[in-house]
Amino acid sequence: QVQLVESGGGLVQAGGSLRLSCSASGSFSSINVMGWYRQAPGKQRELVATISNGGSTNIVDSVKGRCTISRDNAKNTVYLQMNSLKPEDTAVYYCNADELITKIPYFAKVYWGKGTQVTVSS
Repeated sequence: QVQLVESGGGLVQAGGSLRLSCSASGSFSSINVMGWYRQAPGKQRELVATISNGGSTNIVDSVKGRCTISRDNAKNTVYLQMNSLKPEDTAVYYCNADELITKIPYFAKVYWGKGTQVTVSS
């Protein structure tokens, strides 16, 4: 089983930067994809970025060019560097991770952290 803990959220002014961290702990064999999602009050949770074990990244258009996702496989930690923050980036940011169970057939369990608040003021 995997436990995910996010950190690094806070209050920043528009144009500022934050670096979010998420560390995985517990008993598991292998973590495949890790990523970040966000959810504003009254809105659906949406994807921000993902990164594979090999370092392949996917970043949504709304934050592309302002956000960078990275990971440290040895520490089972994923990071989200956010620059040029805008008020519309305000949300609870959630870490997620896929634990690889089997490769053939492919099956992975999905885990979620409890979230960290990011607030961007005008």
